Amino acid sequence: MAENRTIQDLSEQEQIRREKLAALQQSGKDPYQIRKYDVTHHSEEIRTQFDALEGQEVAIAGRLMSKRIMGKASFCHLQDLQGMMQVYVARDAIGEEAYAEFKKDDIGDIVGVRGTVFKTKTGEVSVHAVEFRLLSKSLKPLPEKFHGLTNVDLRYRQRYVDLIMNPESKDTFIKRSRIISAIRRFLDSQGFMEVETPMLVANAGGAAARPFETHFNALDEDFKLRISLELYLKRLIVGGLERVYEIGRVFRNEGLDTRHNPEFTLMELYQAYTDYHGMMDLTENMYRTVAQEVLGTTTIVYNDVEMDLGKPFARITMKDAVKQYSGVDFDQIRTLEQARAAAKEHHIEFEERHKKGDILNLFFEAYVEEHLIQPTFVMDHPVEISPLTKRKPEDPDYVERFEFFMNGWEMANAYSELNDPIDQRARFAAQEEQFAQGDEEANHTDEDFLNALEIGMPPTGGIGYGIDRMCMLLTDSAAIRDVLLFPTMKTQGKQDQEKGED
Repeated sequence: MAENRTIQDLSEQEQIRREKLAALQQSGKDPYQIRKYDVTHHSEEIRTQFDALEGQEVAIAGRLMSKRIMGKASFCHLQDLQGMMQVYVARDAIGEEAYAEFKKDDIGDIVGVRGTVFKTKTGEVSVHAVEFRLLSKSLKPLPEKFHGLTNVDLRYRQRYVDLIMNPESKDTFIKRSRIISAIRRFLDSQGFMEVETPMLVANAGGAAARPFETHFNALDEDFKLRISLELYLKRLIVGGLERVYEIGRVFRNEGLDTRHNPEFTLMELYQAYTDYHGMMDLTENMYRTVAQEVLGTTTIVYNDVEMDLGKPFARITMKDAVKQYSGVDFDQIRTLEQARAAAKEHHIEFEERHKKGDILNLFFEAYVEEHLIQPTFVMDHPVEISPLTKRKPEDPDYVERFEFFMNGWEMANAYSELNDPIDQRARFAAQEEQFAQGDEEANHTDEDFLNALEIGMPPTGGIGYGIDRMCMLLTDSAAIRDVLLFPTMKTQGKQDQEKGED
């Protein structure tokens, strides 16, 4: 209810601020009518370029964050994109009327300042104002404190306030932007071409996940939001675009936790005439390059744990990793019955539909993942869990696939892409059977993709990267919601309703 709020609904501070606004409007000084303010510098620029700017006039703008009135002269702090700048405001410099108006300005107001650069006696770089202008009125007071777990829900729900009050939050999102820019620069330098593919699709394939579903009225057809970028990008490889990538949002109808959000940023790339070993080399080089460019080092620290991107990344097969951490050697397990017996012995729950390869993967999840702290490529997955991947010629029960792990998290997933349309149709059929047996995350047959493979796809390496997890690691952020500007949350009305029912 926007302006249906009565004056009684407002706090005392909100009422006072609205009265100030009304007085400004009545005197012909409505701040909301101001169209522009010519900014010449930002706070950090002034500090770093002080020697050249001392005594020079600058124009800055931002949010008023503190004010110390001292008779005929006052100090205040203005916050802009780059940080805080102290401003010295003297009645004699800006004029009596402007100074009286300045004293009425509230914390949170947006202001513009024109003045000369100087240093105070304490050595703080400041601006001596010759003009102080209200550019926009803040009708709600900023919170006095915006830290701590008690306000974590509000920080995600009102990110705009979080960005104002928490410099570390703003820094995280500036770094996120720089990470994505560095990725693009790296891939562009390697001859990759950035493309865009559909978000609304008839068949959401390319990953094991439940899609969101919607209805397209104009066509009177049901569509899904994509869960992956894979199948359309491979069509482009068929079309002769030899190196393609896309950074985009994908949507998976799954739970929320510290590493999962139903809407997240995925990057997939495909390169003709290479395999999964080529994808390992590219991943190693890309992570190292991005960390060096954004952080200035290849050693990153997450939750006080050091991870070294400067050394060659470890490489281990899934079977060897399971043997190392669980003691179970799947080379000695020949049958499904033996795999089930091993799972029961190690208290690993499985479903009736699970094959031997599925059970190997369950062992991996239970025993191995948490130990993979340093950068590690886990290679050669079972064919049952890899419906879009080339088999290993010497061992067709396994495929040329790897997952990249850091900090115990899966960071990327890569294949030597399956380009045999006959094998691919059989794999889709197996997935359809899995779906019929209750696996809601199984892939469905994509006839147009099969048609593309029949036209002919060259040998290809492909990989998908979780961009949000990469940003978490490089910014030392505890949860995925800390690196998403607007994470998925229960609506305020729904949350209030559930609180009322408790």
